[in-house]
Formats: sequence, structure tokens, C-alpha cells
Amino acid sequence: MRTKKIILVIVTFIMVLNLSYAFWIYNVTAKAVNTISYTWGSEGDVVRQIQQKLKQWGYYNGNVDGKYGYQTWEAVKSFQSKNGLKADGIAGKQTLEKIGIQVKDSSQKQRGDNVSSSKDVRLMAAAIHGEGRGEPYEGQVAIGAVILNRVRHSSFPNTIAGVIYQPGAFDAVADGQINLEPGDSALKAARDALNGWDPTGGAIYYWNPATAKSKWIWSVPITKRIGKHVFGKK
Repeated sequence: MRTKKIILVIVTFIMVLNLSYAFWIYNVTAKAVNTISYTWGSEGDVVRQIQQKLKQWGYYNGNVDGKYGYQTWEAVKSFQSKNGLKADGIAGKQTLEKIGIQVKDSSQKQRGDNVSSSKDVRLMAAAIHGEGRGEPYEGQVAIGAVILNRVRHSSFPNTIAGVIYQPGAFDAVADGQINLEPGDSALKAARDALNGWDPTGGAIYYWNPATAKSKWIWSVPITKRIGKHVFGKK
């Protein structure tokens, strides 16, 4: 009788051990499946989109063939380096979002996803026109990028309209220039920012050193200077 009990305990222990191992394998596999990334050897439509966008912005000079080879890897690395991302050549979730490619997975949506409606483009263009009229084109895109970086930042409203109309955030709102009709340059800059171009490397603030009156703003580390504006983040 005692021997049977010992055997039963051993069998039960082995079954629990096997179940625990199976559960661990399931979790590891599930995480791997839910992790979106494209790298050397990947193929398909998403790779083609990556190549098209990076070619449009001057990072990629190869064929748009949907095959993730050396040139695509180098182009992704360059894009990551210029946009404040880990430059490993792997197009993961953060890199894809910066490029402007949305790939569905089973994870929860991030702040700022799906913000590119036609109304958002028009409002962003109006803000860019009011804030950056006369600035170089890269500087106009940079203003749009700051707006989007704020949308994704937990310290700011999580919509484009919320960021732009946040009290005291933009001079163009305070002085009414937000209501001017945006030009073609501002509209194009808004679209480029929404498509993932961030010349600022992730900045959430910008100001004109010649006119800035806030003492606090100078506590923000400057990461980029474009035209008359400097850009920074904390």
C-alpha cells in the first residue's frame, strides 16, 4: 500500500512538471509569434513598403522587390540612427511605426495609433503653416513630428487636436494663425510627418532662441537645430 502511494506521488509530480514545462513553452512561443519584426531574409509586402518609404526619403537605393537583404538592412539602420531608435537594422514595432507602417498584432494599441485621418492632416498642416511658415521644408516636417511625438507621450493629450489646442502650447493657436489656409508645403510636410519622417530624433519641444521668453524651456536639452528653431526632449 505504501509503495502504491509513493508511485502515485511520483507520477503526480512528473505530470505537474510536464504541464509546467508545456505552459512555459506555450508562453515563449506566444511571445515570439506576437513580436513583429522584419530583418535579413524576410520577404513580402511589408518589406516592400519599408523599401518604398525609405527609398522615397533617400535612405534606400536598391530595388523595391520585397526581399530584406543587405541594402535594406543598411537603409533601416540609417533611418533608425537618424530617428533616435536603436540602430540594429531590424524593423520591429517601433521602427515600423516611425516609418509609418501599421502591422496588426495581438498586442494592445499604443497611444497615437491611427491618427492620420484627412481632418488630422489638415489640422497639422494648419499648425505647421502657422508655426513654421518660411522655415526650410525639413523644419516644417520637424514641427509635425513634434506634434506626433507629443501625441505618443504620456505627458500630453493623446490626439492631434488635443496636442495642438492644449492651452499655451503653440503661438499659432494663441495669435489665430492656426486659422490661415495652409499651403502645399505645409500639407506635404504634415503627410511626411504622419508617414514617419522625424528629423528631430524624437523631440517633444521646439523654440526660437531669438524670441523665446520662457526660462524653463532652456532647461530642455537641445538635440537638433533646423532653420530658426531648436528641438529638444527631456
